[in-house]
Amino acid sequence: MNFVVEPSALKSDTLSVPGDKSISHRALMLGSIAVGRTRIHGFLAGEDCLATLTALRTMGVSIEQPAAAEVIVDGVGKHGLRAPEVPLHMGNSGTAMRLFAGMLAGQAFSAELLGDESLSSRPMDRVIKPLKMMGAEIHSNDGNPPLQIKGRQLSSVLYRSPVASAQVKSAILLAGLYANGEVTVVEPAITRDHTERMLRSMGVELGIGESQVIMRGGQDLAGVDVRIPADLSSAAFVILATLLATDAEVKITGVGVNPSRTGVLDILQAMGADISLDNAQYYSEEPVADLTVRSSKLHGIDIDPDKVSLAIDEFPVLFVAAACAEGRTTFTGIGELRVKESDRIATMAEGLKVLGVAVDESPDGAVIHGSKFSGGSVRSHGDHRIAMAFAAGATIARMPVYIEGTDAVNTSFPGFVACLKSLGVNITEQQGSPSAAQL
Repeated sequence: MNFVVEPSALKSDTLSVPGDKSISHRALMLGSIAVGRTRIHGFLAGEDCLATLTALRTMGVSIEQPAAAEVIVDGVGKHGLRAPEVPLHMGNSGTAMRLFAGMLAGQAFSAELLGDESLSSRPMDRVIKPLKMMGAEIHSNDGNPPLQIKGRQLSSVLYRSPVASAQVKSAILLAGLYANGEVTVVEPAITRDHTERMLRSMGVELGIGESQVIMRGGQDLAGVDVRIPADLSSAAFVILATLLATDAEVKITGVGVNPSRTGVLDILQAMGADISLDNAQYYSEEPVADLTVRSSKLHGIDIDPDKVSLAIDEFPVLFVAAACAEGRTTFTGIGELRVKESDRIATMAEGLKVLGVAVDESPDGAVIHGSKFSGGSVRSHGDHRIAMAFAAGATIARMPVYIEGTDAVNTSFPGFVACLKSLGVNITEQQGSPSAAQL
C-alpha cells in the first residue's frame, strides 16, 4: 500500500494513540516466563508484537486475547518453555529478535529465529558477542539473521557495550535470568529502561546506576497486572503534524513519558515547540502524562548529541521538523540510524530532497536547511517511521505527497490513517503509482 497526502488544515481535538510497542514486547516475554498470570492492558496489537505473541504460543505459553488491547498470559516459569517444532518468525521486529536471543540462550533446547527481508539485514553481532561471553551457542549468517540458538547453561558477565542500545542491554538481562553469578551491563549513554522497570515490578532485584545495571542471575519472576501507556513514538507523528499546522491544539492522553524516552520532546521544545504535560501519574512503574501540543513556529538548532539515545526512534520526526523549521538544524552522533529498519539518514535525506529541502549528509549525521515542502513522490523503503513522518509533514506541503511502501505502518501504529483523518488530514491509501492528477 501507499499513502497520498494532500495539504490539510488540522483541527483541534483530544485523542489517544496505541500502546507502547517496547513495553508490549517485554510484557509478553517476561509474563511468559513468570510464575502465575500476567494481565496486560493497553497492549499494542501491531504486527511486530503479534509476532512475539505467536512465537511464545509456539513454545507452549497459553495466551488469550479477549480484546485487541487486552492480553492474558499464563506464565510457565523460566524453565517451562517448550522446544519449538518450527522456526520462530520475528517479522520486522529487531526488538523481538534480539530479546528472544537473550531469553532462548539459556533454555534446555534449540531454536531458530527468522526475520523478513529488512530484519535479515540488521546487525545481530551486537547481541551475539555478549551472549557468547556468557557461554551461549549462537550461529548466524555473517552476523545477520537467521539465528540458530542452542540453549546452554550461562555464566556471569561484565559487559561494556560499545553501542547505546536498550535491546542489547535487555538481551543480556534476559539471559542473566538463566545465568550463574552476577550480570553487569555498562553503556556509553542512557537508554530506555523498560526492561529494568518491568523486572522490578515482577520481583527481580536490580542495582541501577548511571548507564549501568547489575543483576544477580537466576532470579524468578512473578506474574503481575501491566497497564501499558500510549506509545510516545507513535504520538510523535501527531505532535509533528500539530506543530506544523496553523492554530491547532491537540491533546494526546495517557502517553508514556519515561525519561529515557523523552528526548524527542526536549529537542522539539528547544526548536520552539509548544508542548505541555499534565495529569502526571504512573502505570505500574512507568510515568505517564497527557500531552497538549499547540501549533508553533520552529527554528533550527544544533541537536545535542547527548539526546540521541533518548530519541533514537524519533529522528524521522525530527528530520521533518528541521526541514520545516526556519534556519539550519545540525544532527551529529546519529550513525545508529543507518542500521534501523532502513538507513534512516539516507532515506530521509533522499525524500526531503525530492520535496525541495536541502540536506547535507555525513556518515553519522546531517545538516538540514529549513524550507517549504513542495510535492512529489518519496520512498519509505519499507520503514514504518519514515512513512509516517513524511505523511505528517505532507500536511503542509504546497502540493500532494505520494509515499511509497507503507504496509509496515501496521507494525507499530495500526489505525494511523484513521487517526490523521480524525484531525482533518486528507490522506488516502492506494495501490500502484500516483496519477498525474494526484501529483
